[in-house]
Amino acid sequence: MTGQLALDPEILGRLERERIVWLCTVRPDGSPHVTPVWFLYRDGEWWIWTQERNRKTRNIVADPRVSLALPDGVYPVVAEGVVTILRSSFPEWAVDGFRRKYDWDVTAPAGPAGDNVLLRVAVSRWLMTDTSS
Repeated sequence: MTGQLALDPEILGRLERERIVWLCTVRPDGSPHVTPVWFLYRDGEWWIWTQERNRKTRNIVADPRVSLALPDGVYPVVAEGVVTILRSSFPEWAVDGFRRKYDWDVTAPAGPAGDNVLLRVAVSRWLMTDTSS
């Protein structure tokens, strides 16, 4: 399956409703680093806000390949992709989307892990998009 796969409407609905996706990055020693993150999904891309100095961002700087999985073992949705880090000029639709979905102002000052950055994950491959058991 490619990143441009026409997803089933049920999967698209889940991508709209789900609040958490598990993001897997690769540590410098090659071991996986898995963490739950808030996200938006739009036009074949996952959008994740985080901070520039946390582990996942540092991993992505070294190796931009990631995997993502929705937290459902019965109807799995799993994708692989490549990350581009946006450090400024954030899309207004994304700022509004995170505010609506999570009541989170992503433009507010960041914490000890540095400035906010936006991860744009372009899907390169869908591994699982099951809608039936």
